[in-house]
This record gives sequence, structure tokens and C-alpha cells, in this order.
Amino acid sequence: MSTYPPQMTAPPIVPIAGEKGLSPWYNAWRRLQKNRLAVAGGILLITLSILCVVGPWFSHFSYQEQNLDLGATAPSATHWLGTDTLGRDLLVRLLYGGRISLGVGLCATFVALTIGVVYGAVSGYIGGKTDAVMMRLVDVIYALPFTIFVILLMVFLGRNIILLFVAIGAVEWLTMARIVRGQIMTLKKMEFIEAARSLGLSNTRILFRHLLPNALGPIIVYTTLTIPAVMLLEAFLSFLGLGVQPPMSSWGTLIKDGAEKMEEFPWLLIFPGGIFSLTLFSLNFLGDGLRDALDVRAAKD
Repeated sequence: MSTYPPQMTAPPIVPIAGEKGLSPWYNAWRRLQKNRLAVAGGILLITLSILCVVGPWFSHFSYQEQNLDLGATAPSATHWLGTDTLGRDLLVRLLYGGRISLGVGLCATFVALTIGVVYGAVSGYIGGKTDAVMMRLVDVIYALPFTIFVILLMVFLGRNIILLFVAIGAVEWLTMARIVRGQIMTLKKMEFIEAARSLGLSNTRILFRHLLPNALGPIIVYTTLTIPAVMLLEAFLSFLGLGVQPPMSSWGTLIKDGAEKMEEFPWLLIFPGGIFSLTLFSLNFLGDGLRDALDVRAAKD
């Protein structure tokens, strides 16, 4: 009779019914939710956008309605944020101006993002002489003053709010192209790209399914920095008379007008400047949160 204990066997592993793997996008969303500043920034941006779209519908005043007898008045129960020098309600003009500023920021950034990402990705992935020629073209455009380039586009294409989006986006893609090119040139040397090539995947599939998703972090962060830069450029063009035309307004033009009369009527600068600053902070917080959430390498640590 054997004195050894009977051999124990491990119980079989039974998969849980209905258990599924989580997608990378869902994991990124969960990581983003843990970043309170990013969530607060996103909520504030959504709230501001909704207020700018629907807010003027509930006001008794028009953004172009003047009351010269009233003039510039401080905030009151009738005019919550006061009025400007022409007696126009500042709150309504801020909401209408938000439509222009946020619209220019988002649309022009989308144009710059589309051109810059595709151009930089192709240049960095192909490399060699093609990369050299494409980057020299970027250097030539960089040498041109951005403002003069936009002015020329506006002169030839005409002064139109839609063309303003395209004109600004057409000069803001250069830095994005360089950032994407640098990321692609670094990532294409990694092992997972060599594995994709060994499996026979096409260059297009490797570029858009493997390389660009891993470069989303810097792209998202720079995108959030491009939006306020576009807003400032729009304000400068409006100051030159090539952007938003009176009686329409944007946050940039309101800040410019308020700065000119800051000592006499400080509320004309405080409220537009405050709204613009809150938007910038929200974009920065959201950009940082998206960078951390979409960084695949950081998520594995």
C-alpha cells in the first residue's frame, strides 16, 4: 500500500459566460473619467457651447440693437453684464461672439488637423528624398509671414466667414505636420511595425491602423493648443478689418474693444477676457487628460 498522498489536479478553468475583452477606446474613456480636471474642462466647454447656441434665443435683446441714449452702463438687473458704448447688451454679444470664436477655432483647427496629420504622416513614413522635398516645402511656407499669407488668401478668395475658417486652417497645419512626422519616424522603427510588415499588411493599413493611433497623444495635445491660437489669429484679422465684420463680434474683437476703454468701463474687458480665459484653461486641462488617456504606452505601466 502506497504511503504517498494522492496526486491533486487543478480544477479546469471555465470561462465566464458573456465575458468580453475591453476595447482600447473604452479603457481610454475610463482613464479620462478619473481625471477630474479634464472632465471639468470638458463639461465647461460643452456648457459654454450650448449657452452660445441657445442662449440668445431667450434674450429680449439683439446683438446689434443699439441704445445710444443708454450708452455704456455697468451690470444691472436688466443688463446682467452691462452694455457697451453703443448701448448694446454685452451678454448677448458675448454669446453671439462665442459662436464665431468657437466656430472659427473648431473648424479652422479641423482643417489644420486634417492637412497636417496626413502630410506629416506620409512624409515621415516614406522618408528619404520624398520626406526631404516635403519638409523643404514646409520650410518655405514657414518663411512666409503667416498674417500676410492669410491676408492674400482672403483677398483672392473674398471676405467670407467660411473662407476665414479655411484661410486660417491653411496656415496652421505646418507645426502639426512636423509633430506628426517626428512621431511617425520614431514609431516606424519599433518592433510592432516590423511585425506588421512581416504579416504582409499594406503601407496604408500600417500607417492609419498602427502608427497614427499610437501618435494620438501629441496630436490631441497640440490640437487643444491650436484652437486658442486660431482664436487669437482671428481676433487680429478682425482688428485689421479682414475677419469678423461689424455689427457681428467675436470674443477677440470684444476683448480688443474692452482693452481700449478698460479704464472707463472695466466690465467691457473683464467679462470677455474671463470667458476667453476659462475656455483656454478648459482646453488645456482636457488636452492633458486626453493625452494621458490615449497614451497606450503609459497605460501599460
